[in-house]
Amino acid sequence: MTLSMYQASVPVFVRALGNLSNILKKAQAHAEQHKIDPSVLLDSRLYPNMFPLKRQVQIAADMVNGGVARLAGVERPVHEDKETTFEQLQQRIQKTIDFAESIRPEQIDGSEARSISLTIGGNELQFLGLPYLLGFVTPNVYFHTVTAYDILRHNGVELGKPDFIGGI
Repeated sequence: MTLSMYQASVPVFVRALGNLSNILKKAQAHAEQHKIDPSVLLDSRLYPNMFPLKRQVQIAADMVNGGVARLAGVERPVHEDKETTFEQLQQRIQKTIDFAESIRPEQIDGSEARSISLTIGGNELQFLGLPYLLGFVTPNVYFHTVTAYDILRHNGVELGKPDFIGGI
């Protein structure tokens, strides 16, 4: 059996973002139930030099947008990172899912050797498609989604492994 670049990207990322959306719904309900100002959770972080929850969500979405776009050879959506509410983060996630699902398998399949370059922190990075997907995009999507999960779990939101993994 062969696994295509599309199968290893879009459905995986859509699932991860869907699970992140459900985690945020639980966090919002937790804040309402316990009369916690939502900004307390949205601005929480695990350590002072780490990004807060809302930035973790933004980066997870950006990684999906950039990863899918670069593999498909299309322009990536750019967002202003102005989300300050759970509702706005949910909209960002949904826009990202909509974009990813708009990409057809034939746009990504065969991108294993596509040359991909991007600049992060002033450093230009060069990849081929397969190592970009498996060694950069996928780990980053999971890192930022699990960090969002961990921030919320640390703040008392009742979450478990099934929330992160989703339905099996």
